[in-house]
Amino acid sequence: MSTSRIDARFAALKAEGRAGFVAYVMAGDPDYATGLAILKGLPGAGADLIEVGFPFSDPMAEGPPIQRAALRALGEGMTLSKTLEMIAEFRQGDQTTPIILMGYANPLVSRGFEAFAREAAAAGVDGLIVVDIPPEEAGPLADALDAAQVSLIRLATPTTDDERMTVVVRRTSGFVYYVSVAGVTGVKEADAAVVAPHVTRVRKASGLPVAVGFGIKTPERAAAIARVADAVVVGSALVDEVALAAELNEDVTSRVLSKVESLSKAVRSARVGQTTTV
Repeated sequence: MSTSRIDARFAALKAEGRAGFVAYVMAGDPDYATGLAILKGLPGAGADLIEVGFPFSDPMAEGPPIQRAALRALGEGMTLSKTLEMIAEFRQGDQTTPIILMGYANPLVSRGFEAFAREAAAAGVDGLIVVDIPPEEAGPLADALDAAQVSLIRLATPTTDDERMTVVVRRTSGFVYYVSVAGVTGVKEADAAVVAPHVTRVRKASGLPVAVGFGIKTPERAAAIARVADAVVVGSALVDEVALAAELNEDVTSRVLSKVESLSKAVRSARVGQTTTV
């Protein structure tokens, strides 16, 4: 498979001596036009990679903020097809920022893995995270993604022991997503001191960069994780801004991108003046 955009971005980050900032957004939240505007604005606000969730009615790994975001998007008629259309529109103006699609198996099974992989690649998707397909059952999906040159990105968790890790990282490319806390998104807080040895272990097992997500909401927390990981993923804190903007009658796009700017600045400056082994 091709991981050219992902590999190029992580190589650039390593050369700069800093971690990357990965912004998660729910496609079509709160509506297609606003979601597209947010997506287009993310690189300029400091996102090094973008994770795009496609809305699903039963997002088992997500806490309340992203569950609500999925329901808002579904309520506006958002679908997997429209998510790919949105990414294709984004690609018209940005050919360098890696896009990682994140979601659940049902829509992919319904579409067919081969068809999905071809359409995702054509839209400009670089990688895919599927929460509810274990490695032992992912062969057909991995084959389809390989043929379309889309990376399969797997999750490792605090409960992934060394034996299981060898299974998790098999056929993984681009990077490994380390889930910093047990449970769903947006509930607990990540502790950099606890996360650090796990990041080292995942990096050693996979030979890939490690992005850390779940439990990161503030610039301070993002900076702490950026000192020990190759990238920092923030999602719930961003989708919360969509709901807050609506409550306060503020511009949704501006509010979300402002949050991205504050978090990305913290990540970019986290290692300044510090010695790191990353």
